[in-house]
Amino acid sequence: MPEQHAPRPARHDGQAPGPDGPNAPSRRLLLRSAAAGGVAAAALAAGAPGAVAGPAAKRVTGAKVRDLTGPALTGRFAAPWTDLGIPARCPDGSMLFVCGDTFDGGGVGGPDWRSPVGLRSSNAVPGSLVVDGAVGGSRAVGLVPEGHTGGTTAIPSDVFTVGRTMYMHLMRGVIYRTHHTDFWRSDDSGRTWRYLCQWPAGLHGGQFQQKTYAVADDGYLYVLSTAFNREAVSGLLLHRVRQDSPGDPAAYEPWGYAGGAWGWSNPPTTITSPRRWGEICFRAIAGRYALTWLNMSPLDIRAQIFASPTSNLFTTAEQAMIVPTVPGRETGNAVASPYGGFIVPGSGLDDLHIAVSQWYDNRNYRVMQYRVNGLTY
Repeated sequence: MPEQHAPRPARHDGQAPGPDGPNAPSRRLLLRSAAAGGVAAAALAAGAPGAVAGPAAKRVTGAKVRDLTGPALTGRFAAPWTDLGIPARCPDGSMLFVCGDTFDGGGVGGPDWRSPVGLRSSNAVPGSLVVDGAVGGSRAVGLVPEGHTGGTTAIPSDVFTVGRTMYMHLMRGVIYRTHHTDFWRSDDSGRTWRYLCQWPAGLHGGQFQQKTYAVADDGYLYVLSTAFNREAVSGLLLHRVRQDSPGDPAAYEPWGYAGGAWGWSNPPTTITSPRRWGEICFRAIAGRYALTWLNMSPLDIRAQIFASPTSNLFTTAEQAMIVPTVPGRETGNAVASPYGGFIVPGSGLDDLHIAVSQWYDNRNYRVMQYRVNGLTY
């Protein structure tokens, strides 16, 4: 079982449990605006499998590869209902999917609420992923202590591997009312996790809550961050930290604009237009960098591909990989109530695999794998 190596401060943001179950958060309310936006956008998306904001480019297409979770697939691990599924290739060669709020029973809000949990594919080839194991064996265990007292939870924003070590970043508190974020380390391919550090929720105006890390070949990790609240407008901040120091908050160096120039160690400045952000994922791929995210208005999952962590994202084309639709009209890369969009390690820019979550009722809550083609870079 995982053990906690450092105490977490007492929470000050508890609230009454939501209507989805005796201890579950009221997540329908949180996603209501996103779902409404998806329905409204479906008409605009009809007949447009992918779009590029900016210069004319190749047509972006996509298709579902498979469901990764669901009662028939992950029910045997007491995890029939789960989401996010951030994929990370483990040092032992497997693929670990770190999932968010997870329930047993008949649907979302059922018994045995855990977050995060780890589901595993022993085959890490992007085209052959099948969940055939879980951290904890027949019952996927919570990877870190989280009692969900007062509706709190631990939502993963990123999981990644550096050499033989894995790292996991979590957002703690009642969902969208973050109390703090914390950072964990595993040296056994995600089986157990050791606490490293935490950051206050209000750091950098709250825009350092949701973090994602690109592992570069220059010895640095490049970190993009936003607020963790789909209803709040946030900038996108960039930091870097040496790959041997991600557990030291003082080692993070911001990128910002000051004195008429951009530079490291300036106060952090948003590197693209502020907006309402959903999940974000930042990765180094084949000598370039890819940022994927859930865009809230209009609701779709987008990508930007660029040469350097400090490239100008104000002018980099935003390419829609997943477009919204309504249940019963899903085809190609059109998905009802999509979110997530985490890049699968081992996939390439010409054939990008992503983990896409879906939730539109208490029995349609899952992680799926999609394949995207035609991205311009």
